[in-house]
Amino acid sequence: MAKNNIDRLKQPEKNILVVRLSAMGDVAMTVPVLRVFRETYPDVKLTVLTRKFFAPMFSGINNLHVYHADVDGRHKGVFGLRRLSNELHKSGINAVADLHNVLRSNILKTLLSLNGIKTVQIDKGRTEKKALTRSQNKIFAQLKSTHQRYADVFEALGYPIDLKTHTHPKKQSLTPNILSLTQDSTKKWLGIAPFAQYESKTYPLELMVEVIEQLDRGDRFEIFLFGGGKRETDILNNISCKYNNVTNVSGRLQFEDELKLIGNLDAMLSMDSGNAHLAAMYGVPTITLWGVTHPYAGFMPFGQPVENAILPNLVQYDQIPTSIYGNKFPAGYEKVMHSIKPETVVEAINNL
Repeated sequence: MAKNNIDRLKQPEKNILVVRLSAMGDVAMTVPVLRVFRETYPDVKLTVLTRKFFAPMFSGINNLHVYHADVDGRHKGVFGLRRLSNELHKSGINAVADLHNVLRSNILKTLLSLNGIKTVQIDKGRTEKKALTRSQNKIFAQLKSTHQRYADVFEALGYPIDLKTHTHPKKQSLTPNILSLTQDSTKKWLGIAPFAQYESKTYPLELMVEVIEQLDRGDRFEIFLFGGGKRETDILNNISCKYNNVTNVSGRLQFEDELKLIGNLDAMLSMDSGNAHLAAMYGVPTITLWGVTHPYAGFMPFGQPVENAILPNLVQYDQIPTSIYGNKFPAGYEKVMHSIKPETVVEAINNL
């Protein structure tokens, strides 16, 4: 056997642990990055550490294993993280890309480092983001995208990738459960996700109903409403029952099927929220509505043009963005999203 082949056999399998535990939108943003990594380095195994619920997002990426983090049970607390660290070490990982960089992942990083495993953490750009969101001496400038920050972690591990080479997967086949909702409709399929974590970046429900009314009246779209939890499901049921072309998806599909439906949409209308990133990771044209947050913070859905981001009146509300996630805003900014007219949203959708 040739010497170089013997040396290759001696080398351990390259297995990178990718840590991204939550939240849904942030986990979704890793998917295009990991697709590019896979195409660039097909022989490097990827192990994604995340919550079990998020596992379907990574289907279709070859040589990728999802390791379920039971952070509410088996892996809860410091002792649980020690248990998790031991399990991961035994699995054969030899490098860690920490795309989370929070207390939990910092503890895990320390424990894995004790076993000699190299770890690189994401630079979240906290200083730049603070300058972008402060009210005084604000530095209003486009920051590096979160997708690129993820890519930078892999480069620091010795695996540079070019996100411009990304290609979206083919549309997945629809299951019988999905087809029971879509009814083989030949209209344009439009998803609408009207909720966000914070009210400050949630389009007022009465205005969203106006948008839905106008779109339903045109009879061009089959509209699918997305949400989660009992409260949101009840609201969406009350809306959908009033219109001919509107179907509530919330509570009617498993997450895996919901992703397949999203991937088959012709367009998505979403807040600055997880659903925007779920649609974008499949290459679905995505219109986003922004409140006290702003695309400059780096959370624009992957591959979407800036024209697809509809912003409030920035002259009237000149302190935007007031926070990165929408959890902080000054007095008088409670009705920021009222400055976005329903007609503006409808026109943007029709232009797609």
